[in-house]
Amino acid sequence: MANERILVIGASGQIGVELTLALRSVYGNNQVVAADLREMNPLLEGTGPYVSLDVMNKEMLHVQVIRQNITQIYLLAAILSATGEKNPALAWNLNMQGLLNVLEIAREEKIQKVYWPSSIAVFGPTSPKQHCPQHTIIEPTTVYGISKYAGEFWCSYYHQRFGVDVRSLRYPGLISYKSAPGGGTTDYAVDIYHQALNKGQYTCFLRSDTQLPMMYMPDAIRATMELMEAPADRIKVRTSYNLSAMSFSPEEIADSIRAHLPAFKMDCKPDFRQAIADSWPQSIDDSPARADWGWKEEFNLASMTADMLMQLKH
Repeated sequence: MANERILVIGASGQIGVELTLALRSVYGNNQVVAADLREMNPLLEGTGPYVSLDVMNKEMLHVQVIRQNITQIYLLAAILSATGEKNPALAWNLNMQGLLNVLEIAREEKIQKVYWPSSIAVFGPTSPKQHCPQHTIIEPTTVYGISKYAGEFWCSYYHQRFGVDVRSLRYPGLISYKSAPGGGTTDYAVDIYHQALNKGQYTCFLRSDTQLPMMYMPDAIRATMELMEAPADRIKVRTSYNLSAMSFSPEEIADSIRAHLPAFKMDCKPDFRQAIADSWPQSIDDSPARADWGWKEEFNLASMTADMLMQLKH
């Protein structure tokens, strides 16, 4: 473990911050290099090395990989669903070229492992709505979903053709109290807790009955690390694993908040993100992840709400 040198690209983002901190707690602070185009997230300050890095600049990335003796790369830099719809060409360019740059460097430098997240956004209106299986009809309708689906096949291709050990999870909506969300369609499920505590009321941009697959960030971080620590022969899916913990609607999350804050009020004014949400499955079947490398979630809606409210009050 001590010999691993890990590069986390997009370390100041919603997943990146918590994943960097978790990796540092396992591998040692100096063994995990955080990288981002943005300023360092305050939560990362003083916890380990940080470099300013643009994943679109392949030469700069390559130099850092060699200079830092990197053995594993986690590529988290991406433009998410709602933001991507405002600038589709930029989203496609960043999401695809960033991945190709990393895969190509991993091939050339024989990097031991690469992690790249996919998303439930790969699914589209023709995918099954309930218990959406690992292998199914996939016809995404957002540029984010298209880029993630294409990326899954690039990962599989580099594994089959060049032996790059690249691993991936299709994240559901992720809910976190530590770092702000990054422009996704499921962001309401983070914001609602902040507004409940600060204002006692929230206006949701989705319909109250919109069911979506969700996960509490500690589970997502643990899933990522367990996937990466699993022996290579246990990893049967080389596109991206379905991953699931819970599904709920804005009305259900509001009810779970009212168990702690009875006066909390929510109204709904759906915007363009409603169409994105409607194109996704309402629940995910992740039995291959459970069978192949033993995935199991720890949080449900009630336990997540209790923890979120407690952490945000501090």
